[in-house]
Amino acid sequence: MVSLTRFFSKKEKLAEGKTFEPKPYSNPYLVGVGLGLVLLAAYLIMGRGLGASGAASTLVAVTVSKASPEHAAKNNFYKEYLGDENTNPLKDWLVFEVLGVAVGGFLSGTFAHRIKRTTEKGPNVSIKTRLIYAFVGGAIMGFGAKLARGCTSGQALTGGAILNLGSWAFMLAVFGGGYIAAYFIRREWL
Repeated sequence: MVSLTRFFSKKEKLAEGKTFEPKPYSNPYLVGVGLGLVLLAAYLIMGRGLGASGAASTLVAVTVSKASPEHAAKNNFYKEYLGDENTNPLKDWLVFEVLGVAVGGFLSGTFAHRIKRTTEKGPNVSIKTRLIYAFVGGAIMGFGAKLARGCTSGQALTGGAILNLGSWAFMLAVFGGGYIAAYFIRREWL
């Protein structure tokens, strides 16, 4: 009976507002080595590298196919992601990879006590403006990912690992564009 009392008293303390300090971030060098090992494992097990934009394109193609099957059947872009009628496109391993990244990120944030409802922003920008910037930036990155024939993970990690010149040019452009954009919007964060 004592153990139940301790359990409920601990639960009450949590309900009273006891907060946990977030754990420190992981060492980026160790995380980089781990990511390289995951990429190597993807090549060894699946025969291809990592990427996320293919999963998003598959979800769009399936959605369009459900809404307008005739249109999807006539469109070469959608046909590439839908495959033949005997296979379900949502069984593509990239869809499961992206789901795993989302679940893994949530679990990691939970265990590190970093899950909270907040909007990261600088003192000189409103929440609305920050969300607009995030949406516009995400839309530009999504458009760029389709133009570059791969997202940052697909182009930088997978393409860079096999020394693809286009992937290296893409990443130089991403970093260069990021530094240029940072010059113009840094006042929002300082």
